Amino acid sequence: MERFREFLETVPYSASKPGLTYLTIRAVDDSQSPVFEQDLRLTPLDASGVIEIAAEQLHSDCSYEVGCFWDLATMDPFSGTSTLGPQALDIICRGEDYEGGLWRERGHLEVQLGFEHLFTGHAGLLGARQPGNVQPQSPEEARFLETMAWPENLGKYQQTTRENIRKLLQWVRRIEKAVAAERTWLWSEGEENFEARLEEIVAAR
Repeated sequence: MERFREFLETVPYSASKPGLTYLTIRAVDDSQSPVFEQDLRLTPLDASGVIEIAAEQLHSDCSYEVGCFWDLATMDPFSGTSTLGPQALDIICRGEDYEGGLWRERGHLEVQLGFEHLFTGHAGLLGARQPGNVQPQSPEEARFLETMAWPENLGKYQQTTRENIRKLLQWVRRIEKAVAAERTWLWSEGEENFEARLEEIVAAR
């Protein structure tokens, strides 16, 4: 619980939606119904407030899930306008015996960052790699690709995505300083090497 508290204290909460907005505690594995749930949206708590509640259900075969928001930049695919707004974060703390020791594969502490395109962009448009003739998968994606065909819009999109990447990497550095973690890593289902992809986009000119 102390490590979990230290971790939660590093979260860069959204300016418009600060604090932790829910707490869910599960026992044994993810297939089980929660043993505890609390909606905190009306009265969000800080790290210490959530840990005080979670500590009452402290067991090695439990997981503790909290939700909150942080601010990321998004770009309107139709207007090319970039805005900063809240995006959801889900944070999980796993006990040693939860899900048969899943922590060995996924870690004790995990953050689900949401849509990876907030950090990698759509359709491979960003970074050193130049995609070929991208075939849109929907009318919305077709409109987006049309918008990005303008160099000015693509430049804004690159800058917007880089700002999100820098914010993520700054948070990782804060975590490494605040929490005595053996290691940290970034991964996604859509990228073979997520960290390398982020570095490529930040470095691209």
